[in-house]
Amino acid sequence: MFTVYVYTLDNLADWELGYITAELNSKRFFKKDAPNVSVKTVAVSKEPVKTMGGLTIIPDSVISEIMVNEKSVLLLPGANTWDDSKHGAIIEKAAELLSSGATICAICGATAALANASLLDQRLHTSNGAKYLEMFSPCYKGQEFYINEPSVADHNFITASSTGALLWTKQILERLKVFQSDTLDAWYRYFSSGMEQHFFALMQTLPISK
Repeated sequence: MFTVYVYTLDNLADWELGYITAELNSKRFFKKDAPNVSVKTVAVSKEPVKTMGGLTIIPDSVISEIMVNEKSVLLLPGANTWDDSKHGAIIEKAAELLSSGATICAICGATAALANASLLDQRLHTSNGAKYLEMFSPCYKGQEFYINEPSVADHNFITASSTGALLWTKQILERLKVFQSDTLDAWYRYFSSGMEQHFFALMQTLPISK
């Protein structure tokens, strides 16, 4: 079973997590033999967190409770509060998880936090721009590994810009192998274009309910 930990911090960008948390929690398009997935929120404490959209999240767990193994997945959303030193603990945990073969998925401001810990220096990655990383992470040295795309997957390391949430979600779903490939392709085509033929194609890939 995969355990997906969603890191929650004040002022997190709600919309960046919307696609991936909805699909992993609802399992509405999962294939018949999809691995089990459990989604948990995690934070520095179990105190309520207020998102950028004004929603209140009460975390399920704290950082020390994250299981360090290949079946763990850590989602790091964007926020304008990443410069708070208390978030250093989750970045340290991310490094530990990467070493164990777990999957780390970071978007927007979270990529700068990873850059500050030198976790982008030797891995293919993206962000809101290489200049953005240089601005917010003076120690960033990963320019030669930067790819100017909305989202970039490098094995168990998936990063995205603030506008790359949809592709980021696709790459995470692909990594977890919870969708059939034709389902994932139709899903992405529909949500990226809004064209109805892709919606019907998506529906046709799903197993028939008995």
